[in-house]
Amino acid sequence: SSSSRERATGSRWTLAARRGRDLAIDRVAIHPTGGVHAIGRFLSRFGPTGLDLKLAGLCDEGEAHVVRRSLEAARFGVDLTREAMEGLGFYVCSADLEDELVRALGPSRVEQVIDAEGELRSFRTFQKQIAKRGLSHEEQLWRFMWNRKVRYAAVLVEALDLGCVPRPLDGVLAHV
Repeated sequence: SSSSRERATGSRWTLAARRGRDLAIDRVAIHPTGGVHAIGRFLSRFGPTGLDLKLAGLCDEGEAHVVRRSLEAARFGVDLTREAMEGLGFYVCSADLEDELVRALGPSRVEQVIDAEGELRSFRTFQKQIAKRGLSHEEQLWRFMWNRKVRYAAVLVEALDLGCVPRPLDGVLAHV
């Protein structure tokens, strides 16, 4: 989704830098769309019927159908499967980017990151909320991250073992 793309902006720059790439030198620009339903305008402007630039993006699982329809409307292809979307550089996150990062790092490492950010006490308070008590530890972490997505995307990517980068994030960076 656009929200994933916006969150991923910092994470892609961070991942690229960790891999020794300078996206500015590579002439790669990252543009948040401002909402998944706005992606069509970007695809029309920058895709095959517009400036015909090489494009890539991330979306949340729940918004993949919007991205697929927008890609088709912008003449990237017809009847696009998830595999075809990935071939075009558009990757779907399982749930969303925060979920991908929490699973890639594992609960212990995510807690270490939260602690390093000075928010472990806030996380512990969050865990005590009645609505959060019955959730798995990973889901508690994911929901905690969701409220702090902009702050944590790059920090979590910085903490990643480069051999465990979530496939969608890795794919988008590799595509550009």
